[in-house]
Amino acid sequence: MELLLLADPSEDKVRSYLPRSKCFVALSSGVVIGACVVQPLGTGIYELMSIAVHADHQRSGYGTALLKWVIDFYRECGASRIEVGTGTFGYQLAFYQRQGFRVTGIDHDFFVSNYQEPVFEDGIQLLDMLRLTLTYTGDASS
Repeated sequence: MELLLLADPSEDKVRSYLPRSKCFVALSSGVVIGACVVQPLGTGIYELMSIAVHADHQRSGYGTALLKWVIDFYRECGASRIEVGTGTFGYQLAFYQRQGFRVTGIDHDFFVSNYQEPVFEDGIQLLDMLRLTLTYTGDASS
C-alpha cells in the first residue's frame, strides 16, 4: 500500500479498485521496489490504475521496465488497448508517452472533484486528468 500511495494519495480509492485488479511488482535483491495495478474495463481493454517505484529507486529505469513488462504481458494476453489517467503535466505524462500512450481525452476538474484534499505535483495543484491510451496493433512480435 505504501508504494501505491505514491501514485494515488487516496487510500480509499486504492482500496476500492484493488479487489478487481491484478498487481505486478518489481524486485531488487528480493525486495519489492515497484508496483503496478491494472484493472479490466471490458473485453480486451484494461486500465493502468497505478504505478509507483520506491523513492530510493526512482529514475533508475525500474518504472520503465515494469511498465514495458505490463504492456507486453497484456499484448500477449490479447488485449486491444490499455488506458491510463494522469495529471496534465510533469514527468508522468512523458513517461507514458515514451511507451506509446497517446492523449485521448481530458477529465476536467477530476482531481478537484474526486479527492478531498488538493493534489499537488511539483508545487502546482492538479485540476484536470489527461486520459491516455496505448492501442495494440499487429501481433505480439510487432
